[in-house]
Amino acid sequence: MNWADLPQAVRDAAYNNAAAVPESATHNAARRAASATFRAEHAQHLDMPYGDNPRQKWDFYPSANPNAPCLIFIHGGYWQMNGREDSATLAEGLYAHGWSVVMPGYRLAPEASMASIVGDIMWALDWFAENRERLGIKGKVVISGWSAGAHLAVLGLQHPVVHAGLALSGIYDLAPLQTTYINDKLQLTEVEIIRYSPLRQKMAAKPLVIAYGTAELPALVQDSQRLHTARLSAKTRSVLMPIEGADHFTILLSLRAAAGVLTAAARRLV
Repeated sequence: MNWADLPQAVRDAAYNNAAAVPESATHNAARRAASATFRAEHAQHLDMPYGDNPRQKWDFYPSANPNAPCLIFIHGGYWQMNGREDSATLAEGLYAHGWSVVMPGYRLAPEASMASIVGDIMWALDWFAENRERLGIKGKVVISGWSAGAHLAVLGLQHPVVHAGLALSGIYDLAPLQTTYINDKLQLTEVEIIRYSPLRQKMAAKPLVIAYGTAELPALVQDSQRLHTARLSAKTRSVLMPIEGADHFTILLSLRAAAGVLTAAARRLV
């Protein structure tokens, strides 16, 4: 059956991660609590503005070694929820290995369109490239993100400051979202779907690890698999990493832990 012919409830359920994982609220609350603790313990370089909007700020967790690698992590939330503050705990794994970890905020829908959201990330990366050395970050940069943040990270892979990418549980074709509840706030245009869907753009010629949980919704699993296939067809370096048994929320534990498989994957990229 054609996607557009499916009942609205079926289309909505295909992308509703919270409904698909009964423990999602518990996972989110635990991540926010741990993030608040991590931010409080590493408060020296927070809330650095790259723009005038309150969400256009960076949180930096710099390594003591300025030449250490750096992870840029972009939070998820379907471009309309959450903030960089909610993901601070995900810095822990690589920070324990001596990496710097930095996290940009960005404006959210409905205040901002998809074009504006992507523009915020590119603007943030420009600011980072210009200011990172004075802030003690000179090493290779891996860009990463989760869910909507993975979508933005793959687009950010094109930026000159970025060496490689690690995308977690992302959405890489925006077209199906246009007829789901997610679009109530996003209001995607046809131009935005073409311009900002990684699967509809030229593949960046940089290494990318594409990770997803085997217990994720099929739509997200398929997007990860399709992106990997497209990158192989374009002869770009791509690694597909299914995380056995992980859902859309528990996959983050593999990045948060110093011994996590996604922490190890990031380290192999440099």
